[in-house]
Amino acid sequence: MEVNEQLIVSLQVIIRWAVRFLAILMVFVIVMGVVDVAWTLYQKLIQPPSFILTITDMLATFGAFMAVLIAIEIFINITVYLRDDVIHVKIVMATALMAIARKVIILDLDKTEPAYLWGIASVVIAISIGYWLVVKLPKSDLTFGKEKQTREPNIDAFSSITSEKPK
Repeated sequence: MEVNEQLIVSLQVIIRWAVRFLAILMVFVIVMGVVDVAWTLYQKLIQPPSFILTITDMLATFGAFMAVLIAIEIFINITVYLRDDVIHVKIVMATALMAIARKVIILDLDKTEPAYLWGIASVVIAISIGYWLVVKLPKSDLTFGKEKQTREPNIDAFSSITSEKPK
């Protein structure tokens, strides 16, 4: 039985290193996303007529901003997992809600089929209900991982990125 335990421990170490590598890659994606948003915005602003954005330009910019924010949320999910060794359903649901909100914001209603709109609406409703349920349930019922924690997990986004304690 000890061989299996050693194997499991070794595999867990590999998984932790893989998650760390994913965190590094996600930071790279975030930085490149910020550079892309800045470059795209710069390009749109210098095109004649200068310093004027069309509705299409603004929607594309909003979509790019939201994509970077979603990447930041995914990074927060990774850092919380590394810190607490658990997956916090509330954070994952908030990320999903932000992703579907991005889709709704950049949706071109003129080119979208009604069935697709119904599908998006169904996803929005399902994720919203799921998030509401997650908020209403006790936190101890929403923690998956090693064991249920004895301390209250800190899921504040700012404190998960920095070492500062929230006020």
